Amino acid sequence: MVHHPASSTTQSGGLRSKSGECHHKIPYATPQCRPPSVVTMLGAIHIGRRDVRYVHVGFRKSSRWVYPPDLYLWVTMKWRPWREMFPDSTGGSERKQGVSVSSRGSSTSPPALPGGAASLVGEVSSSSMNSSGISMLLIIFVVARPGRSMATVDLVDTGMPTTKIGTRLRGQTMASHYPPNNMPVPGGPGMHPGGLGAPPGGAPGGPGRDESYFTETKKGEVNELRQLLRTFGTERDKQRKRDIMKKVIAYMTLGIDVSRLFTEMMLAIETRDLVIKKMVYLFLCNYAETHPDLAQMCTNTLVKDSGNEDPMVRGLALRALCSLRLPQMIEYTSEPLRRSLQDGRAYVRKTGVMGILKMYHLNKEEFDKAAFNDILYDMLRDPDSSVVTNCILVLNEIMADSGGMALNRAVMLHLLNRIHEFSEFGILSVLDLVPRYIPANDEEGFQIMNLLDPVLRTANAGAVVATIRAFLSIAESIGKRPGDDRDDDSPTVDDLKRQVCVRIKAPLVTLISSGSSELTYVLLKYADQLIDLCPGIFDDEYRQFYVRYSDPTHIKHSKVRILSKLANPQTAPDIVAELGELVADVDDTMGRLAVRSMGAIALHDSGGEGAVESIARRLVEMLDLQGIPHVSSEAATALAGLVRRHPSIITVVSAPLPRALKYITEPTGKASVIFLLGEYGESINEAPYALEKVIDSYDSITDDGVKTALLAATVKLFFQRPPEVQQMLGRLLKKATEDASSQDLHDRALFYYRLLRSSPDPNVAKSIITSKSMTMTTDHFAEEDDSELRAALMNEFNTLCTVYRSKAENFIEVENIVPFVRLPKDHPLPKDAAAAPVADPGVNTITDQMGGASMLDPAAPAVSAPAPAGEVDLLGFGDDALTSSAPPPASTSSLQSLSLKANVSLSGEDYQAKWGSVPDTEAVVISALPMASAPTATDAVESALGTFSVFTMASGDLPAEYKFFLYGQEEDAFGGGFFLVQAGVMKAPASLTLTIKTSGGDADPLKRKEKIDQLVELIKSALGMV
Repeated sequence: MVHHPASSTTQSGGLRSKSGECHHKIPYATPQCRPPSVVTMLGAIHIGRRDVRYVHVGFRKSSRWVYPPDLYLWVTMKWRPWREMFPDSTGGSERKQGVSVSSRGSSTSPPALPGGAASLVGEVSSSSMNSSGISMLLIIFVVARPGRSMATVDLVDTGMPTTKIGTRLRGQTMASHYPPNNMPVPGGPGMHPGGLGAPPGGAPGGPGRDESYFTETKKGEVNELRQLLRTFGTERDKQRKRDIMKKVIAYMTLGIDVSRLFTEMMLAIETRDLVIKKMVYLFLCNYAETHPDLAQMCTNTLVKDSGNEDPMVRGLALRALCSLRLPQMIEYTSEPLRRSLQDGRAYVRKTGVMGILKMYHLNKEEFDKAAFNDILYDMLRDPDSSVVTNCILVLNEIMADSGGMALNRAVMLHLLNRIHEFSEFGILSVLDLVPRYIPANDEEGFQIMNLLDPVLRTANAGAVVATIRAFLSIAESIGKRPGDDRDDDSPTVDDLKRQVCVRIKAPLVTLISSGSSELTYVLLKYADQLIDLCPGIFDDEYRQFYVRYSDPTHIKHSKVRILSKLANPQTAPDIVAELGELVADVDDTMGRLAVRSMGAIALHDSGGEGAVESIARRLVEMLDLQGIPHVSSEAATALAGLVRRHPSIITVVSAPLPRALKYITEPTGKASVIFLLGEYGESINEAPYALEKVIDSYDSITDDGVKTALLAATVKLFFQRPPEVQQMLGRLLKKATEDASSQDLHDRALFYYRLLRSSPDPNVAKSIITSKSMTMTTDHFAEEDDSELRAALMNEFNTLCTVYRSKAENFIEVENIVPFVRLPKDHPLPKDAAAAPVADPGVNTITDQMGGASMLDPAAPAVSAPAPAGEVDLLGFGDDALTSSAPPPASTSSLQSLSLKANVSLSGEDYQAKWGSVPDTEAVVISALPMASAPTATDAVESALGTFSVFTMASGDLPAEYKFFLYGQEEDAFGGGFFLVQAGVMKAPASLTLTIKTSGGDADPLKRKEKIDQLVELIKSALGMV
């Protein structure tokens, strides 16, 4: 125990005992011996029968590490001054109550520790305690006078890791009275018999106790943080502010309840530091549900921040506002959400889209009233791909009950033609929609497949698998089916699926051989499913499925299962040889799977001529592997199935069966050998005698399957060799009818007994029992026929169903299953109509994230086509398809709702005034539009834009870029609004950045945004970027 009593300025000092007598042996103790003023318990450690341990005790005051002269240790129920325990720096020691304490540092100059901290090191040996059988309770206290900062105890266990004495305690304090609860006061009534008195100054709490010294002080992590947060506003050090917030968030993450700091954290929200603001928002969202009343107090601040000039602050505030998840907050959330969807920054818009989803789950009625559903469909035209991605995800979740977002031809082709703009995650979102889309005709289906073909060349496994599913779905839609009145040369569904498998084989095998173990396992599951769908396509890649020594176990098992499906007359010899090497693997499961795969190759007769007999001989050799019982058992099981499929190989199998029955121990293998002996016992001389030994040991058989096989085999053998089997059959029937361990066995025995006894004609009983119903006429067992399951799994390809090999309803609750609905159900186009114009697949590539550039042909600008008659156009932009070849002459007539005046004059002052009158939050910023090449001078850009009635106020040639201040005005019939543009053209790499503001004109924000989009397309067209 560390004790820090009060001190005095008196020169003479001493220790006062219980009786009040002062001992002048220690000059630093005070004669008054006043009780300590503050006592805080930092920790307790129980030490007993342990090896040598080292305890570091350091005291820090402000930034200095000091050792007060009035420091005491409470060791073995006795107060000891630390200077007495560690008298010098030479390692001297003295024995105190059976505990040897030796010095490892100077009392006046303690050794330095890492980080510059000083500490006193004491070695406490328990060797003397072991002899007496006692244990030591070491309680560490810090005692300080009023006005003196609390010390910090740092307890470090540097002993053996198997027996920890304590844990590291740094500043972990808690308020406590002295003495602690259930702790005997030294020298008091509860004192241990071995204790020797109280600390100097008498026992605290004794006569003359001053209660003012022992008033409770609130100490602890949360209270200390509260004090720091209360001075947060006056703190000038930015990094210190962040550290305080990080500590609050760290405690919250560790599960410590810091909700008491809610008020202080709300006051800290008023800051310009984004890092601090983000942490405050996180704190508010975490405790909003438990403190809804306090959370409402920060509503005004969040709403205010959602209109901040900084887009990052707007986005963070909006996310926090929507994450409060309080029903009473709906009225405050709706308007900021609606405003965010029209924000000029994509980050704010995509945050607003996700906020709509949170509002939907919070209050669906208010969501429907706000008509956010229609707004989300309109935002599918947003120029930023990340916003469109969020719209797709939100619409899919909102409309999950109906199968996901509604699709039509215009929506699907618009998203596909913009797929080059999306990130990897966005591409996956679009690809997940393709299986739900029904192409208008065969030609459109083929063009969509050509459009998506470049995705197969990417390194993203998720995108490749999603594309495979899209291809299979399109093949299912456009392939010829029985009864279709199509041309004879039209490809069938199966033909198209085989073509798809041929196309995807190379990228899939490449991903399998180059991915991580987890990814490889999932891809092997998909490959297994595709091999079942189109047998023979992957046969030539069988070496890629060989087991590698470095493969994890689950990868090896999957590869061995697949290898048997890749066997044909050319590959079977190599595959069987490879499997033969795996039979004796140390992994029992691997050996079993290898034997089963060899048997499957022979059973399906896929190895060509002579393969069945060759594999049968290998399996017969495995019967004699007595040291590997699981291999012998699996070989016997495989032979039993193989003989049923190919009875002619019984001559190869029969000889070793009686011998194998002696040492095969596994029930399955033993039952298989017994079955063969009974089925073909007529050609096996030793069959009756081998079975008789098993019958004699009937009482030691514990497996019901072995007993049942023994009964059936003996009855069959009786009709083949009656004289030799009659007596043993009688004994077996008697034991089996008296056996109560299995009802099935008992009933079978009674059936055989009554049949043999009551049948007037033995030939009738013989025809019933020895029928050849066990002979197989197909290449698989009935219980192995999983064609229905495989068909169901193909409908759920690219889901966990493939990995689990189970239908979704088996591991997902029915109410959580999203139905798979294909749309549109009725196309307005006839089957022989012209296909949707899609980009030439020869120039299709993917974004840089996916390994390419642009999917659009630079020479083919996108134009808006009217929607076909009778089709519901959700977006209002027609097919949104691409023209086939050269672009039409540049003209503003293609922009139906944007018509600019040919002659406009605007002074610099007017330009500046109009620009400053529009808040920056309403500006639309489009960054880093790629250009084929940078212009050589500003005049070329000005003249090109002037052709489209976009005029230049000023321009400049900077070292790294060209700057332009542009403007244009609508015709009065369309609103007469001004478009003010600040454009920057980077020279290397060539790119265009636009900042657009509108002054006057159409008041409808949606129409205004649409016109801005059209202006951007006009500028891109003028500069040859489309």
